[in-house]
Amino acid sequence: MAPQPPANGGAGHGGGIAAGAAAPSAENGAGHDGGSISENNGGVARGTTAPPPSVAANGNGKLHGTRKRRPAVNPKDRYWTPIDEKEAAAAVEDGGEDGRRPLLFRTYRVKGILLHPYRLLTLLRLIAIILFFIWRIRHPHADGMWLWWISIVGDFWFGVTWLLNQVAKLNPIKRVPDLALLKQQFDDLPDGNSNLPRLDVFINTVDPINEPMIYTMNSILSILAVDYPVDRTATYLSDDGGSIIHYEGLLETANFAALWVPFCRKHCIEPRAPESYFSVKSRPYTGNAPDEFADDHRRMSREYDEFKVRLDALFTKIPERSDAYNAELKEGAKATWMADGTHWPGTWFDPAENHKKGQHAGIIKVMLIHPGDEPQFGAPASAANPLDFSAVDMRLPMLVYISREKSPSCDHQKKAGAMNVQLRVSALLTNAPFIINFDGDHYVNNSLAFRAAICFMLDRRDGDNTAFVQFPQRFDDVDPTDRYCNHNRVFFDATLLGLNGIQGPSYVGTGCMFRRIAVYGIDPPRWRSDDFKIVDNANKFGNSMYFINSIPSAANQEWSMTSPPADEESIKEELNNVMKCAYENGTEFGKEVGWVYNIATEDVVTGFRLHRTGWRSMYCRIEPDAFRGTAPINLTERLYQILRWSVIWIFRGEFYIQKPFPTYVLYLVIVIVMTELIGMVEIKWAGLTLLDWIRNEQFYIIGATAVYPLATLHIVLKLVLRGKGVSFKLTAKQATSTVNEKYAEMYIVQWAPLLIPTIVVIAVNIGAIGAAIGKAIVGGWSLLQMADASLGLVFNAWILLLIYPFALGIMGRWSKRPYILFILFVVAFVVVAAVVVAIHAVRTGSVRFHFRHSGGASFPTSWGF
Repeated sequence: MAPQPPANGGAGHGGGIAAGAAAPSAENGAGHDGGSISENNGGVARGTTAPPPSVAANGNGKLHGTRKRRPAVNPKDRYWTPIDEKEAAAAVEDGGEDGRRPLLFRTYRVKGILLHPYRLLTLLRLIAIILFFIWRIRHPHADGMWLWWISIVGDFWFGVTWLLNQVAKLNPIKRVPDLALLKQQFDDLPDGNSNLPRLDVFINTVDPINEPMIYTMNSILSILAVDYPVDRTATYLSDDGGSIIHYEGLLETANFAALWVPFCRKHCIEPRAPESYFSVKSRPYTGNAPDEFADDHRRMSREYDEFKVRLDALFTKIPERSDAYNAELKEGAKATWMADGTHWPGTWFDPAENHKKGQHAGIIKVMLIHPGDEPQFGAPASAANPLDFSAVDMRLPMLVYISREKSPSCDHQKKAGAMNVQLRVSALLTNAPFIINFDGDHYVNNSLAFRAAICFMLDRRDGDNTAFVQFPQRFDDVDPTDRYCNHNRVFFDATLLGLNGIQGPSYVGTGCMFRRIAVYGIDPPRWRSDDFKIVDNANKFGNSMYFINSIPSAANQEWSMTSPPADEESIKEELNNVMKCAYENGTEFGKEVGWVYNIATEDVVTGFRLHRTGWRSMYCRIEPDAFRGTAPINLTERLYQILRWSVIWIFRGEFYIQKPFPTYVLYLVIVIVMTELIGMVEIKWAGLTLLDWIRNEQFYIIGATAVYPLATLHIVLKLVLRGKGVSFKLTAKQATSTVNEKYAEMYIVQWAPLLIPTIVVIAVNIGAIGAAIGKAIVGGWSLLQMADASLGLVFNAWILLLIYPFALGIMGRWSKRPYILFILFVVAFVVVAAVVVAIHAVRTGSVRFHFRHSGGASFPTSWGF
């Protein structure tokens, strides 16, 4: 049977919000009047100097120092207006006396002054596109019909992808969590405890080299220190490589957390990932012990440096230890040894049977046990420990290491398979009704992020029907111009707000809170019949009765339990069972239960499945950013294939892709201009910059010409080859950076076949422009011909502008001086033009430069033309 819940709830740690942040205010989205809003959940608008809310250092939710300050209006919010004022007012009046939960978020839409023109421009562009296609079909005239058909198909593809993308943004909705009200309703209880629901946090990693371990451990430290009741969170690290490096690194991290987490609580540290925190020279102090901060900061900085040294030393310490043990035995395989003198059950440094990647036993280790309900205060400062934690709750959340069983006979389904194992293991240990998942290189940047997501899950309107809350992805170490569009702000700050007005945003793979029973494939309350059963078919969940019996409890979001000891034989046997790679045989895991299998984009498809079954999702964008990660900033890592047809002036004589050409160009100009007008309006309501829009335009071309067709090719190959598809490799992250060369990896060129199509596109367009210049010199063109050529060359130049970041990337370290690229382009144009002139000279025996009204001048070929 499933473990039973304790009689009472858990106590919150040092995460109480100061009253200064709790004051109802329209600007910070926490109030109930109808003013402007800000996604600033710290109670201060961006750009002000007021500190974020203070955190109680004693872990019992009591507040220290209440300071109220009305923040300035965020400029981003001027174009948004509330639409739930009546509901909010009614909720304030009833005061929860009818037993209903409060309204824990406010809803806003774009003001009509921007929304109506935006929709009108979209409609007009759609009409223009339709008329354009009708005109083209009625005029199938070109100098090369094969190219005409290619251009028709290409234009149709672009039109459809634009329409699908644009329709999603016609009703953008912004929802802002009310953290002050959440605290009032669930934290400020007479007994000092908290009624916030339990959370299980999933982190996934595979390779400590491609995904540097320091990032993963920083992610874990930021989660352990998050502003949420300490006895109501549990963190599960899934190491899909079975690496002892990750295991012992996690041991070091748990030890360091005993200092780092209390330090964060005492001084209200933000962000709570030490690598990010110590990378900034100075921050405004917002804690409650300013006199002690300088000394504590210096001590913690030294402790963190030593922690990093210990992590790095594991790469030599463990092999040396293993060599010593193996030397004593002098026989058998070269095993990898743990510190206690036993064999590591996972992957060995020297692979052996049952101890190599893809073949090893399942491993589960509880690194930090479930804490008790009562605060445990630290010791005062002493000679042995100069940090005074006497008023700080020292408890740490539960932390578990998982490495699932691997066998060559099983398809392990990569990240999706690992997360489904986490789903089952966590159900047996903590069974929290809500789950948050992270990639190994993401960390909690805003300690209130978990509370923000819970606001949407507990809201009385659509909370029970909400399957997941998606946060935007934000990245560190991206160059200031975001050359490779890593931030993807148009998608996260515009498209997802648009989807938020329909059924909700897509799941993007990380930084997302789920309702556990939704992931189990159970219908939302609004679709349930009177005779509904939570578990209607036990077979689809496998053969573990412990796991099956835990499912009804997970449906209760007020469920609270104390984790059973993982070393008890009964639970240990069940844990080993649900981690077996054969457990899912004959079940619905990977289809209707858990994360979806057999597709490279398991995240997006899993979100689609939840939407199909009737669940909705919510988009939560707060300031400071909820989570941040490390982006791939190398060109080859970011690049997808791009190939665009623009070859007009390379052909001999005049070559038109569509006739009459002026009409064709006119249509294209109208469509492009309207696209840019729509973009300018979108920039306003989404709070973007012009650079964000330009980067999106560049990478929209990539997606429409290569990424989507590549995904289609992947599916086709899997169907034809029965399981074989396009190979997707793990994206490598930047391992180190220095002060002198922060973006060093951006200038590294990793040559791969993936680069070839882009280079071809650059060469073709440079050749087209150079050929046009050469023909203009020797061809005796009229002004009308010059005008036609100029119109055509506009599109060649536009393509070069779109792929400008890739051209810089190919240059490697030379791209530090972008003007060199411009010079190279000019030189290339001149060279191609000179080749055209030379070819003309060989054919005619002379070169004649034509100048309007002068008759030109002729030179013999012996002069070198």
